[in-house]
Amino acid sequence: MALMPVEEALSRVTGDATPVARTENLPLAKAGGRVLARDLVAMRTQPPFSASAMDGYAVRSADTTESGAELELIGESAAGHGFEGIVGPGQTARIFTGAPLPEGADAIVIQEDTEKLEDGRIRMTVAAAEGKHVRLAGVDFTEGRPGLSAGRVLDAGAITLAAAMNHPEVEVYAKPKVAILATGDELKLPGEALGPGQIVASNTFGIGAMVRAAGGEVIDLGIAEDRMEALDSALDSAISQDADVLVTIGGASVGDHDLVQDALKKRGMELDFWKIAMRPGKPLMSGRLGAMRVLGLPGNPASSLVCGYLFLEPLVALLAGRPAPDRVQKAILGNALKENDQRQDYVRARLSRNSDGNVVASSFALQDSSLMSVFADADCLIIRPPFAPAANSGDQTEVLVLAG
Repeated sequence: MALMPVEEALSRVTGDATPVARTENLPLAKAGGRVLARDLVAMRTQPPFSASAMDGYAVRSADTTESGAELELIGESAAGHGFEGIVGPGQTARIFTGAPLPEGADAIVIQEDTEKLEDGRIRMTVAAAEGKHVRLAGVDFTEGRPGLSAGRVLDAGAITLAAAMNHPEVEVYAKPKVAILATGDELKLPGEALGPGQIVASNTFGIGAMVRAAGGEVIDLGIAEDRMEALDSALDSAISQDADVLVTIGGASVGDHDLVQDALKKRGMELDFWKIAMRPGKPLMSGRLGAMRVLGLPGNPASSLVCGYLFLEPLVALLAGRPAPDRVQKAILGNALKENDQRQDYVRARLSRNSDGNVVASSFALQDSSLMSVFADADCLIIRPPFAPAANSGDQTEVLVLAG
């Protein structure tokens, strides 16, 4: 099977990804970061009455002049305690921010533009145009009108608007369920005793964090030994828990001990592809097992995470109803890079800014796909297209930003 270009592979992994059909109702306090599944209509008008935008005095604009006007103070309007009288000719009412505009008044003179006189009257030192410092009823939104559209990520602003529209709960898309399975006789969980030739299974935790950040729910299937029975048991668990995506880590190649493909094919997986023209991360597998998507990540930590950022993160985001993250930006090289071969290269690098304010990406000397310490220090990947010529320090490039 020929190596597939990265762009084609991404299109095949994410091209038909739409939000999961499941929805749930959540109280606003628990809905932050979720994606709205239905349009949200205002259940009230905001503000429900014309209100003052400033502390000052409610007046009839016709009673104010540039040279000043002396008005009789007849009452006070505060938030939650409006003035129930009528402001007539030559009269004014003290008013505070958010308080209802009294009947008869049509403008606000802010308190800095007034003087209290000894007889209790108030002198207005400026003229107030009709509507000055007044928030008209319904200027924000009106009852029955759509306020938030389906597909909106419920950030702080959207949550606040939903509450203001008098919704105690919202209908959101359910989180896509992503089952993660590490494979290999050599793997042990962090903290467990390691035997000869064994290593710590670290990829699961990074991939799980990536899934959660993209809006997914993690189903941890643990570690499956290199035995068909162990893999079958893990697949049974993923299917029984209605996983939307199965992510396997390691074991997807065609060596004598790489049994993942065989186990999946035996269960009826339709294999789409499993070799990508990229470095690190060549042995990426993609397929379907019934309704469940399957994504097989390489076992080496850096390869696994690079493939996660390129393919898994956008897939989970789209299944959660979010837009796929756009992590690619322009930068200039901080050091020279040699010419590239037929595989698209993702070079771990660190970002900085030069004296001109330009973003600079400087690659690390060590790029082996097993080096997790290098990946943890990187905040971007320099993207080197297939057959890219040698590049010099200061040349422009594209980078995939990892932070955030």
